[in-house]
Amino acid sequence: MKKIRMLGLLLLSLASAPAFAQAPMAGPAATHRPPTGEDREAYITRLMRQMTLDEKIGQLRLVSVDAGPDAHKDVLIRDIEAGKVGGIFNTVTRPDIRLLQDAAVRSRLKIPLFFAYDVLHGHRTIFPIGLGLASTWNLDAVALSGRISAIEASGDGLNMTFSPMVDISRDPRWGRNSEGFGEDTYLVSRIGATLVHAYQGADPAAPGNILAAVKHFALYGAIEGGRDYNTVDMSPQRMFQDYLPPYKAAIDAGAAGVMISLNAINGVPATANKWLLQDVLRKQWGFKGVTISDHGAIMEMIKHGVAADGADASRLAITAGADLSMSDTMYGQNLKPLLQAGRIKQADIDRAVRDVLRVKYDLGLFQNAYRHVGVAADDPPDTNAESRLHRQAAREVARESLVLLKNDNQTLPLKKQGTIAVVGALAKSQRDMMGNWSAAGVPGQVVSLYQGLADAVGDKATLLYARGANVVDDPEIVKYLNLYEKDIEDDPRTRQQMIDEAVETAKKADVVVAVVGETQGMAHEASSRSDITLLGGQEDLLKALKATGKPLVVVLMNGRPLALGWEKDNADALLEAWFAGTEGGHAVADVLFGDVNPSGKLPMTFPRSVGQIPMYYNHLNTGRPFDPQHPDKYTSRYFDAPNGPLFPFGYGLSYTTFDVSDVKLSAASVPMGGTVRASVTVRNSGSRDGATVVQLYLQDPVASISRPVKELKGFQKIVLKAGEQKEVSFTIKQDDLSFYNNDLKRVVEPGRFNVYIGLDSENVKAADFELRAAKGEGKGG
Repeated sequence: MKKIRMLGLLLLSLASAPAFAQAPMAGPAATHRPPTGEDREAYITRLMRQMTLDEKIGQLRLVSVDAGPDAHKDVLIRDIEAGKVGGIFNTVTRPDIRLLQDAAVRSRLKIPLFFAYDVLHGHRTIFPIGLGLASTWNLDAVALSGRISAIEASGDGLNMTFSPMVDISRDPRWGRNSEGFGEDTYLVSRIGATLVHAYQGADPAAPGNILAAVKHFALYGAIEGGRDYNTVDMSPQRMFQDYLPPYKAAIDAGAAGVMISLNAINGVPATANKWLLQDVLRKQWGFKGVTISDHGAIMEMIKHGVAADGADASRLAITAGADLSMSDTMYGQNLKPLLQAGRIKQADIDRAVRDVLRVKYDLGLFQNAYRHVGVAADDPPDTNAESRLHRQAAREVARESLVLLKNDNQTLPLKKQGTIAVVGALAKSQRDMMGNWSAAGVPGQVVSLYQGLADAVGDKATLLYARGANVVDDPEIVKYLNLYEKDIEDDPRTRQQMIDEAVETAKKADVVVAVVGETQGMAHEASSRSDITLLGGQEDLLKALKATGKPLVVVLMNGRPLALGWEKDNADALLEAWFAGTEGGHAVADVLFGDVNPSGKLPMTFPRSVGQIPMYYNHLNTGRPFDPQHPDKYTSRYFDAPNGPLFPFGYGLSYTTFDVSDVKLSAASVPMGGTVRASVTVRNSGSRDGATVVQLYLQDPVASISRPVKELKGFQKIVLKAGEQKEVSFTIKQDDLSFYNNDLKRVVEPGRFNVYIGLDSENVKAADFELRAAKGEGKGG
């Protein structure tokens, strides 16, 4: 943790240094102002008076174009020269960006383009996927990943990332869980705000900084059935209580952009939702930035059944408040005829254009259109040069993302001696270790899990390898996953042939490390699953390996919680590695061999089976809650499976043990507006130094509406030497006790509050205090 903090401070200082040669400037304001010296609103107002209608509409087009030769690039360049394009995404090298910006500078008004990309968990250096970053429970680690992402993306000429992705999800079937940060409103909000600050810095125009566009607004993680692009039906109260706060936290942190989600909300597609985009986003939250439709979302409103044709869809989107049309032709084709026909107002177009131009002004592009991309003479000789990576930081963060789920009989850490059998198709996969949405990452630069182990043992131990099983062997699933890019490469041998080979390999070894899970494409956009168990014969493989009698260490590579009942019961050790990024193999080896003590905690509940979904820790109680200590038939339960999770939210083991004292409160009763200090003493009771996450949960047991059984309201990651103890304190403020009532008003009601502190959401110590009512106030109602 100390290394991460020091790396972060170093990179903050680097962020202020020029990425390429430029003249010195007199403070941040000078990086924004155009040569005329005008402030933002005056400059934009004057510029808009000079713009034709076609040029204004052009600013609302966000066009996708890949790097390198492109049959349509000549057409695109002509459109740019005519002022018919506002921004570009998916172009990620300086020469290609400069080529397109040159065209913009040749346009009549010389309005520059901005360049955006999906930089979610690293740009060239790839960090752990979102769930992995969240598993660190370390905001310094999260910030470090964001800072390096910004430095590397800015260094390639990019201006904006479509990140952070802060969709709350409580359904592991959804493939895009991998991008986000889990199920909890508080944790996701803290991470989202941290990343916005890390990306944008104090001045988004400065080299090394990029603008953040938070996504997917809104409620995309609550789609029915966990099926991508599906609909959401939700009460406003639940929206404001659980699902909307992370977007607001990112906006309060200064996010310059908002990407609109593809789903409908209570029957209205988000792209056409005036209540969402105007009443909530603009009026209630005061957002002043740019809104961006998701890919093709405007045209898709026809299939949603709310628009008759492209013109109707364009009308709905522009009047609702969708500024930029991403990768469709709807605005370019339809806004002018709609205005001429009186179906939209000039003010609708002008509002959106002003939002886009503000972003360009804040990026300093009117001052210097090439401020991020620089001049050709400064381009790196090799775009993918090893020297452009930040390997040390990637390894440090990846280490903290790993979650130890089981460790019977101190199977881990392993010794760097003897013979180790490494089994599993994922063990040697560099591409899968990167995870999805891996930006400009190069698979050949990624350390696979097998390579990480080999580097760690050197000539001290012998590694044996067997594939053991395909990750997927259903031909229809393989065909689906390989539709747009080669994700699955199956071994043509039969299941039994591969298992037999793996068993023979295991028999020659002292211990077996089985690497199982999903390919990165199985946990991606358009990769929802109805079955969240291991596929492709991987469980049969594990059973066969278990039967050899050799110690079985299971390492998981996956982008969602999986149902792992057999694995939990039978593996000797179980390590959740997610997709850990460029240095993932080294990080996993560091933990498996005990060079690093694991400290990750789960940001999402692992259910026992798909039938339990949705399963999340902060659920409401019922009138007939199930009590495992006194089970009864007529309670809220399953009769064919336990009620609780396989692994709870916040869970994660260590190679040492920690004891938590009873909770001490600074007061048993406080007045409305007062604060309470809750403290515990945490002791490292084991023989190794280690880190853990102390978690604070609160419950309002009697309120005007039913409240969750507990809610995360604070956490601290601490490092303790063997035998060391430390007091950990949390200050509970009035806002921590507030909630949205039936009138959608944020309120704090007097009464008793339960305080829980522990090392996961289930194993906690409890205390309570009374919040006294102001005169004339009562509880409930």
